[in-house]
Amino acid sequence: MIVHLVDGTYELFRQFFGQRRQARPALDGKEVGATWGLVASLVAMLETGERHIGVATDHVIESFRNDLWPGYKTGAGVAPELRAQFELVEEAVAALGIYVWPMVELEADDALASAAHVCAADPRVEQVAIWTPDKDLGQCVVENRVVQFDRRKRLVIDADGVHEKFGVWPASIPDWLALVGDSADGFPGIAGWGKHSAASVLDHYGHLEAIPLDASAWDGAVARRVRAGALAAALADGFELALLFRQLARLVIEPSLLDSAAELEWAGPTRDFETVCAYLRDPGLAERAAALAP
Repeated sequence: MIVHLVDGTYELFRQFFGQRRQARPALDGKEVGATWGLVASLVAMLETGERHIGVATDHVIESFRNDLWPGYKTGAGVAPELRAQFELVEEAVAALGIYVWPMVELEADDALASAAHVCAADPRVEQVAIWTPDKDLGQCVVENRVVQFDRRKRLVIDADGVHEKFGVWPASIPDWLALVGDSADGFPGIAGWGKHSAASVLDHYGHLEAIPLDASAWDGAVARRVRAGALAAALADGFELALLFRQLARLVIEPSLLDSAAELEWAGPTRDFETVCAYLRDPGLAERAAALAP
């Protein structure tokens, strides 16, 4: 079996901003275009024969990481008509009969990482595809067994793809983000470190702890590619901060979120899906899903 893990929050944002010029009101007049787009895309996946699917959402934007770093991302600035669809999309996906993780203390990315970990350990699973281009999820990629899928670009990203994109292997992604920062998540990285320098150094050393804080101890080839002295000094000054940023970037594996890949097998829509589709003003979605039910 091939398992598909969908980043519901990313897809909701993608659908919302992709359809801004074409509003889609529900029966009560509320904007539901993003929800409709996500649900329609899941039905389309089912129509191509995919049967093991899970969707993770951020039920609330904030998580335990907000307690670690005051500048971490919050729900501030999210358009009200988008924020209002967070719970609706969870209800709609569940009504379709697809496994959904509505995350509160942890984030959707943590749920995806946890599910990928559980499914990759199952010998019945041929491949796990995480449907998001989010750089955080690059750390979950394992050779060609756990991959990312960029739906917009129709691109599969395996371990080689992560290295080609970031200059480091998947296991070093949290360290790379700690050094360069992540504006989407609200932490700045370490002053003086850029994408090229972080990739050059981490491709050799792998993790923060392995980077000598004395530039004279650096590998000669690495030192010649970057400003070793300035980078080592910056890291020495901000090492504890770098460790904190890596903690923010490192995804949490919580195996209790999924017992086995078998739980993700689609058994057909629930009785509520017809009502959901009527609310979304697309009863045809319910008919398409019903026709696919085992």
